[in-house]
Amino acid sequence: MHISDGVLSPQVWISGYVITVALTAYVLARKTDTSELPKLSIITAALFVASLIHIPIGPTSVHLVLTGLAGITLGLLAFPAVLVALILQALLFQHGGITTIGINTINLGLPALAVYGLFLLGTRTNIRGKHGIFGGLAGGMAVALGILLLSLSLLVTGEHLKDVIPFVVVAHLPLIAIEAIVVGAFAGFVRRVSPQVLKNGRVSSNRQICRTYLPDPPLGPAGQAGRYPWSDLLGGAHH
Repeated sequence: MHISDGVLSPQVWISGYVITVALTAYVLARKTDTSELPKLSIITAALFVASLIHIPIGPTSVHLVLTGLAGITLGLLAFPAVLVALILQALLFQHGGITTIGINTINLGLPALAVYGLFLLGTRTNIRGKHGIFGGLAGGMAVALGILLLSLSLLVTGEHLKDVIPFVVVAHLPLIAIEAIVVGAFAGFVRRVSPQVLKNGRVSSNRQICRTYLPDPPLGPAGQAGRYPWSDLLGGAHH
């Protein structure tokens, strides 16, 4: 799903750079939590490695993208993560193009942001197994939206690329199912063992930690439960 140099018109790839720089600046201005840097680094590395293994099919090639996984774990930071991965791929392995880094980031990064919103909405429901279900939807939809944006990029450039679009769509259809399975399984598993990895699974307060991980509070002097709640012992008392 990477567009190479020389394919797009200057108007398209320049516009891609402008939008990518503006959106990246906006995200980084809003998200300055340094505690997310380790997770950001790991997911960026996963994006970088996954896209390097690709299978040529006609005028295009197919590879894992994992933008759905990036969306449900990084949220808004998925966009700069995609940008960094694409820059490294283009500079180190000539995968994709230099002039098309901007438009490639849009084609892969915007779907990651879209499915992040879908995942948040879905996991607020009462559906059993919702993290696995909506994680799977996020994985598949990220690929589908990426195919749509890629096709639009080619179509806007000129009619001479219109015949390439069916090959792009058909070649990536199996990838939609594959990524849905991979990301859905990941989301369901991580929710059980390390929920803070997911954007909606973070344990954010002492009271939540007590309810989730600690046993019932000890009895007070008069035998009343809750006289010394764990949240008080951890500094979370409210008077």
